[in-house]
Amino acid sequence: MTIGRQLFFPLLICLLGACAVQAKDTDQMRVLREKMVTEQIVARGVYDQNVLSAMRAIPRHLFVPEREERLAYEDHAVPIGYGQTISQPYIVAYMTQMAQVKPDFRVLEIGAGNGYQAAVLAQMVKHVYTVEIIPELAQQAQARLQDIGYDNISIKNADGYHGWSEHAPFDVIVVTAAASHIPPPLIDQLKDGGRMIIPVGTPYLVQMLVLVIKNGDQIRTQNLQPVRFVPLTRG
Repeated sequence: MTIGRQLFFPLLICLLGACAVQAKDTDQMRVLREKMVTEQIVARGVYDQNVLSAMRAIPRHLFVPEREERLAYEDHAVPIGYGQTISQPYIVAYMTQMAQVKPDFRVLEIGAGNGYQAAVLAQMVKHVYTVEIIPELAQQAQARLQDIGYDNISIKNADGYHGWSEHAPFDVIVVTAAASHIPPPLIDQLKDGGRMIIPVGTPYLVQMLVLVIKNGDQIRTQNLQPVRFVPLTRG
């Protein structure tokens, strides 16, 4: 299912509920978002201006449960229900920067969650395909992103371990849950020269964020930094 068109929020128009979204993005929230970008993301070395623009544009507080809204711009992950979280803002920005996406890219995300990482990517690429195994989260992400106005994100309720072969190959794959190993189907679906960002390690403990680069039959990996993600749920 493909959902409504992405719009940068300073240029938001009344379409598909976008006016209601704009009304909820108050001056106070924009101040908190700018502080988040400056103090949590830029201060830690993220420099890609497209990434920073996307992080500034997207109202992160609309991607968390209302009861957790006060935590949306804090420097940590936030629960979104069903044992899942929205990642720490810095980690979202860092993973996006390391993916080195370009405007004509087609990106696969594994673990749609609340839709926030997909929205960040969608600000920067041609199309995002995202897979979420929990039906309720997939439905919520679809409704949320549709209300905001994205038409370059497609959501599938399925086991992300197997990727989304119908739309492969992908220029970039971003995995937002920790796997015990790099899933072979995802490597197969990565375009030659493509990049994958994936946390690998033991669930609920510290894992390693790994960059995977595919060059023909050769797969090169690079450890980036320790992280802590919820586990990649299997069907």
